[in-house]
Order: sequence, then C-alpha cells, then structure tokens
Amino acid sequence: MANLALVYGMRLLPAEELDSVGDGSIRLKNGHPARVTLHVLEGSKEEIEAQLRQSIEAFFDLYPEI
Repeated sequence: MANLALVYGMRLLPAEELDSVGDGSIRLKNGHPARVTLHVLEGSKEEIEAQLRQSIEAFFDLYPEI
C-alpha cells in the first residue's frame, strides 16, 4: 500500500459571520494542481465533534481498499 497524505484544515468562526466557502488549492510534485473540497460543520462544540467523527468515518468508507 502506498504511503498516504490526508490534507485537511480547520478554523472555528462564528456561524453568522460565514459568507461562503470555496475550494482549497494543492500543487502536486508533478506540477499539476489539485483541489480540496472544504466542508462546514455548525453547532455546539459537541455537535461539531460528532459531525466531524461521522464525516471522517464516511470519508474512509469511500476508500475500502485502504
């Protein structure tokens, strides 16, 4: 199995101040660009933590071969 890199970022903001979210940019060693979809989770600390755990589990369910 290949050595993998999980690219992610987090920032906590007041929900009412958020206007829009775009894609994150990545540049691969071969010079090609790649994009990372950014997700928004809203709620209390506990709700955000639960949603994040569920999102991570669902993400890895997309790649059963790893």
